[in-house]
Amino acid sequence: MALTGTSGTTETHVRRRRVYHIGGYDPAPPSAVFERFTRELRRFERAWGTHASTTELEVSGDLASWQVSASGLNWRTEIEMRLVRWDDVIVGAGVQPTWRRLVPAVIAFCDFLVAGAFTAYLRSSWRYALFFLYPILILALAGSVSAAAAAFTLNSTGSYFAAILTLLISLYATLYAADRLLYLNILIEDWIFSHRYIRKGDSILSDRLQRIAEEIARNAPADQADEVLIIGHSLGAVLAIDLIDRAMKIQLDQSGNPRRLAFFSVGASTLKIGLHRAASGFRAAIGRVSSNLDVLWVDYRARSDVMNFFGAEMLRDLKLRPASSPLVRNVSIRRMIAPGRYPRIRKNWYKMHCQFVRGNDRRAPYDYFMTACGPLPAECIAQSERGAMDYFDTEGQLIDSGDFACDLKGGTARK
Repeated sequence: MALTGTSGTTETHVRRRRVYHIGGYDPAPPSAVFERFTRELRRFERAWGTHASTTELEVSGDLASWQVSASGLNWRTEIEMRLVRWDDVIVGAGVQPTWRRLVPAVIAFCDFLVAGAFTAYLRSSWRYALFFLYPILILALAGSVSAAAAAFTLNSTGSYFAAILTLLISLYATLYAADRLLYLNILIEDWIFSHRYIRKGDSILSDRLQRIAEEIARNAPADQADEVLIIGHSLGAVLAIDLIDRAMKIQLDQSGNPRRLAFFSVGASTLKIGLHRAASGFRAAIGRVSSNLDVLWVDYRARSDVMNFFGAEMLRDLKLRPASSPLVRNVSIRRMIAPGRYPRIRKNWYKMHCQFVRGNDRRAPYDYFMTACGPLPAECIAQSERGAMDYFDTEGQLIDSGDFACDLKGGTARK
């Protein structure tokens, strides 16, 4: 765990890390996620002056795995990336045509209204409340445009058949365009899944998370990894909380001395589920994870990401007991992206949201790849408002940071 730098001093760093990554509602198969990871890894190399390589992808029913070797002039870290799969669940739920999704989408929307979630969104984060209305507004606009086109056809031709045909063609065309340009279908599917997850749960995901939690607990006593890090992005943060809650309970039942876990929720949709009146079980899990001293939980948010709850007070809004975590870090996506590229990305809310799990063009306080593949313990990165920026020189070498000490096995970072 120690490295001797060029200055002759000893630096504390992570040599081996295991990362469990749980993505958001994205039907991309593991091969696409792996390809994206390797492509974005190049940005990490350029931004931090590092070198990184990966092994081939290995896919199983529950997980997709690959190894990463990352190094700088005076450090080297081996990373085991483990992608928690739920692409099969998403694909299985989203094989219906758009028109068949509309009825369950309206049911899900009404359920969130009746269950008090939308009102709670307004109190917690008005930006997210507006985003909640986004797909409904798109559907209303598509319906209005199609109805207007049908009315025009009827007035012009006097044919009801032509008007109905125009209505159907226009509706299909507007919905198709909304999906291609505004990601309408994935938003609708996301809300349908969230409604079902709250009301009925998902047996496939539940069994899968239980098996992975058992794996984490089973490895804990003789784990060779210096750090076990769980990253949950968007709706994946909800599943990550469930996973951590299960793993800590199993470890406690088995040995009474759980392995410390680091948890970074990034661009998280935690309150999307938690503020629904029926999500009492999930709120209880949040309470247990936030109060568990063996879990380092850091919640990264950005004002420019409409899909996270920027400015919210999570535990207060959920009426949970105050706890030391999550530690909230507000970050700027603008600072992560090259000035020439940012104007294009900022117009696309989905790309802005996904920047939390993409490579940075520039060094910034939050960097997904530095967190997952760099040499610094999560504790060090979390406790500094500048993240990893103060620990590296311009060539990617760890600086002689005698004033910074981190306990890799679960202590605190101190300056």
